[in-house]
Formats: sequence, structure tokens, C-alpha cells
Amino acid sequence: MKPRLPRLATRALILRDDRLLLVNAYPGGVSDLWCAPGGGVEAGASLPDNLRREVHEETGLSVAVGPLALVNEFHDPATGFHQIDLYFRCEITGGTLDDGWRDPENVVTDRRFFAREEMTAIRFKPDSLPKVAFAPPGPALYDPLEEIVR
Repeated sequence: MKPRLPRLATRALILRDDRLLLVNAYPGGVSDLWCAPGGGVEAGASLPDNLRREVHEETGLSVAVGPLALVNEFHDPATGFHQIDLYFRCEITGGTLDDGWRDPENVVTDRRFFAREEMTAIRFKPDSLPKVAFAPPGPALYDPLEEIVR
């Protein structure tokens, strides 16, 4: 199998009232896995511009993109898929999580804020997400390559 180039994605760490915004991006209830909003980088746009676009598509929110907090890699040995996620701290600048929102790509099925203690009752990736999201800002961390889960 010919090696594939890794896919680059940006993700947002958005805290409100000490609760982290997560999305479920598995249409049709295929998985109960939650993740930070964001997605694939499009060439010709900056990382912050890509992240603002993805967050708005997936949540209906507008954000200001802050510092890099985490670099996470995951892969699927069966398919050769490899993704590098860059997590940035973000602040909400507009919009609400109202019931009228719909993801234009029909990928995100749910979005909500979770308190740190609530995260023990859900499945999420990467494993380091709460440690990084709820920590005070500091140098970005690297979360080594882990196998993909669904």
C-alpha cells in the first residue's frame, strides 16, 4: 500500500462557564464519540480562517482563534488514514446554540457544553482533551499517534 499524506485539521477548545463545547460528528447515530468542533484545512486559507469556518459550520458560532494548545495525531492502520489535529483555544464572539441550527454538511448531529466531571460519562477523543482544555493556557502539548476509534 502506497503511503498517504496525513490530513491536516484544526479544532477549537471553547470553554463557557467552565464547560467544554463538543460535537458528535457521526450522522445517523453511527457512533457516540464526541470531539472538539473543527475539521479539515482547505489550501489557500490560514489555519485560523479554516477553524473559524469549520466552527461556524458545525455549531453556528463565531469565534476568535487564540493560541495553539495541542497537537494530536491519529491513524487507521487498516486504511492508512492519518490525521494531524491542531487544537486552538477560542472565544465565542457571536451566535448561540439554538435549535434552528443545521450543519450544512449534515455531519454534526449534536453539539453541547460538558463540565469536566460530565466527560467521565461520555466517549471522546483524544484522550488528553479534558487535561488540555481545562488547564490554564500554556505551551502547546503533543499527544502522540493513537489508533482511530469510531
